[in-house]
Amino acid sequence: MTFELDLQSGVPVYRQIIDRVHSARASGALSAGDRLPTVRQLAVDLSINPNTVLRAYRELELTGALTSHQGTGTFVSQTRVGQTDEERERKLNQLVGEFVARAGREGFTVKEVRSHLKDFAR
Repeated sequence: MTFELDLQSGVPVYRQIIDRVHSARASGALSAGDRLPTVRQLAVDLSINPNTVLRAYRELELTGALTSHQGTGTFVSQTRVGQTDEERERKLNQLVGEFVARAGREGFTVKEVRSHLKDFAR
């Protein structure tokens, strides 16, 4: 998995790292148990302050997406957020609706969104 930043997006860098980890998990690019780069290594790779990476990793740990082990590294967590299937379905429908509405405001069609989602999953 590679981390890419868009410094022109207006989205804080730590948030972009968090979002990239979540999207990589959703797409299968990251699986439970996968090791992430060290804070220092990712900061060097992205040419950013290590505290920015640390902030993102800590937030991901607090939400249960990552676990850190002193001396061995930071890993994608085995745990899944405790929700029933019905809650997950409701939340997914809500997210899809919000995303389609946002894409529509930007001038994209559902067909274009679907095409890009298929490409994203590869």
